[in-house]
Amino acid sequence: MRRMWTAEQIRTAEDVLLARTEEGALMRRAAYGVSVRAAELLRERTGGVAGRRVALLVGAGNNGGDALWAGMELRRRGVRVTAVLLAPDRAHPEGLAALRRAGGRALGGTDATAADRAVRAAQLLIDGVVGISGRGALREPAATLVASAAGAQVPILAVDLPSGVDPDTGAVDGPAVTAAATVTFGGAKRVHALAPHRCGPVRLVDIGLGPHLPAADLVVLEATDVAEHWPIPGPSDDKYTQGVVGIAAGSQVYPGAAMLAAGAAVLATSGMVRFAGGAADEVRSRWPEVVAAGSVADSGRTQAWTVGPGIGTGSAGRDTVAAVLERGVPVCLDADAITLLGATPDLAEAASEVPAVLTPHDREFERIAGEVGTDRVAAARRAAARMNATVLLKGNVTVVADPGGRTLVHPSPGAWAATAGSGDVLSGLVGALLAAGLEPWWAAGCAAYLHGVAASLAAAGPVGSEAYGAPIGASALLAAVPDAIRQVRRLAAGHP
Repeated sequence: MRRMWTAEQIRTAEDVLLARTEEGALMRRAAYGVSVRAAELLRERTGGVAGRRVALLVGAGNNGGDALWAGMELRRRGVRVTAVLLAPDRAHPEGLAALRRAGGRALGGTDATAADRAVRAAQLLIDGVVGISGRGALREPAATLVASAAGAQVPILAVDLPSGVDPDTGAVDGPAVTAAATVTFGGAKRVHALAPHRCGPVRLVDIGLGPHLPAADLVVLEATDVAEHWPIPGPSDDKYTQGVVGIAAGSQVYPGAAMLAAGAAVLATSGMVRFAGGAADEVRSRWPEVVAAGSVADSGRTQAWTVGPGIGTGSAGRDTVAAVLERGVPVCLDADAITLLGATPDLAEAASEVPAVLTPHDREFERIAGEVGTDRVAAARRAAARMNATVLLKGNVTVVADPGGRTLVHPSPGAWAATAGSGDVLSGLVGALLAAGLEPWWAAGCAAYLHGVAASLAAAGPVGSEAYGAPIGASALLAAVPDAIRQVRRLAAGHP
């Protein structure tokens, strides 16, 4: 489990550590980590380090100081380093002096032609514009210089975080850095999980901050966490001990939702799946192991339910959701069930009285808790407290929050799951895990993680590399669920 902190939490811990450390020591340690990563990127992209060209975008304050000291370390490796000082009168004096002593060049950002030339000629650009105290979009001349780097296809290594990206929400409201890689210090920040496409691979440099950090603000699950919680049958298990899940989904008009949700539940665990709804015949024909009935009332006992995909928002849909909630067992509410909760206070109250997972996308979220806004973590927490349920806010970065505020984020490895029906697969996974006994927060988090792995595997196909993947439908994602479980278990065991 990877832990993430807010900018304020990091700053507070840094203040404690700085007071106990020799002046400049932490900056030198951090800068050395930046220089090592920069050298690796140069070697990967150009085949060498000595004689290569690196430009530094240097802002005021400590973030710029990190970049300058890193430039000094790179000069020791024979790199040609040019620092573009965006605020020359506020550049870190010791770092600037060290760079110049090592033979690095420095020029003011107001010399637009020279600065642009230095950036475009570089084989790597180090972003030291702003750190975790920065807010808002890049200002000039940094915005123009970052755009020049993008136009010249110069990769950017971000110091701590990509400048122009909010450190706590990952939001961008104007020009901002998109980094090829990021080096951060002491502890991971929220932005690294909430805006992974802006950060690239993130390397954490230990500067001794750990003992001074509070409990993590949010977490990111890893393969070991999911493998530890995923239900795998043991020698004393049978179909009942592994969990019996009910699926109330689809209709004769929308049978696909029923088959996807029920299929996900079948493939997620080795227990039993019961189905209730108008698409019973279609579900039986595709999944003969499912025990199907026409209604919730005619279904047998279950340990949990998934309800909502494709049931409609009319009276029949309301009756179905009400019947499921009357069972009093854990429930995953998705799609039409979420719309019905937003429109029917009695259903929302009934849902608040059972262990529940709600799985809205942004538009469905608005029906129960207002606009998502730029802070997705705050939005998910707000909805979880309001609905007294675990909320899985779907997106390229999925956020899972429970009523107590415990929160995890799952940055998807790709966007392959952005296809019709993939949410039905996710809700089936959640329901199966609830039936197996996982608490709602873990069921939602593990399902989101595995869903992303399955999407990547399906997109990669026989080629075996997501980099050359192809768009997929939800049926392909569903079919990849068993392979995703195998891969998670292999990774957790230390096998690639």
